[in-house]
Amino acid sequence: MQRDRLMDCRVKPGNDDRKCKPMNPLYIFLFDLALKMAFTAIVVVVISVVVEHSGPFIGALIAALPTAAGAAYIILAFEHPPDFIAASAVGSAAAAATVSVFALVYTVLAQRHGLILSLGVAMAVWFVAALALRLVAWTPLSATLLNIAVFGLIVPLSWRYRTSGAPAKFMRTAYDIPLRALTAAIVVAAVTTASTSLGSFLSGVFAVFPIVMASSVVILHPRVGGVVSASMFAHAQIALNGLWLGFLAVHFLVAPLGVWPALGAGLLVCVAWSGVLWLFRARRIRAASSPTAP
Repeated sequence: MQRDRLMDCRVKPGNDDRKCKPMNPLYIFLFDLALKMAFTAIVVVVISVVVEHSGPFIGALIAALPTAAGAAYIILAFEHPPDFIAASAVGSAAAAATVSVFALVYTVLAQRHGLILSLGVAMAVWFVAALALRLVAWTPLSATLLNIAVFGLIVPLSWRYRTSGAPAKFMRTAYDIPLRALTAAIVVAAVTTASTSLGSFLSGVFAVFPIVMASSVVILHPRVGGVVSASMFAHAQIALNGLWLGFLAVHFLVAPLGVWPALGAGLLVCVAWSGVLWLFRARRIRAASSPTAP
């Protein structure tokens, strides 16, 4: 499939004719990189502040949203036709299972080990799992079955690592939040630059590379400890189901609705899933705290 490029159209003086030429690929890459860096930096700062003040559960709901993936799909939507987006969405849905595996590996290792070992091994496992996805021609049905099997196994395994409540307070410096944003931006820049050579085949898979979760851990692990940051990943396991559900919605809605409404609907599915989990937990907390009837 030949890649469609963004077109730069200018109106010639004196007539209405437009002369179009493909935009410089460097501009497209830089725009993609800037968008991902901005999205990731903002979300990582929000997640880390939320975890510090409200606990890992709310942070997990935010981390599980397709923020960096959304930035990637905005670029893909400009560069590729609708059928490419629909096919990529199936790859992203299948790759949601690899994010769950990544989160479990970090969660287990972070109980006893430091940031570099825990996150490094988890990232290596994710890359191996992501590349293994190339061995299968994924369909919506097979991606669904994969996620049901993986999450059905990993959610119970992660249950014991979940904690609640905010961690202990600590002193904040004037450079604290800017440093978080800069750290996240550097990480996403490095990953995005490395992934450009992979080609379009893995676009859908690498769109869900867990850059937001990894960047959040880089900030949180040294500050609140591995147990608390791992707890966010353990809480995120159920929330991550919204990721593959949202991408399947994108796949099926691109044809009848178009690319942009389909992407909006997919995001809405993810947000709705996290919202339902939040409401369910809030209801359980209210029920547990209310006095029992005589």
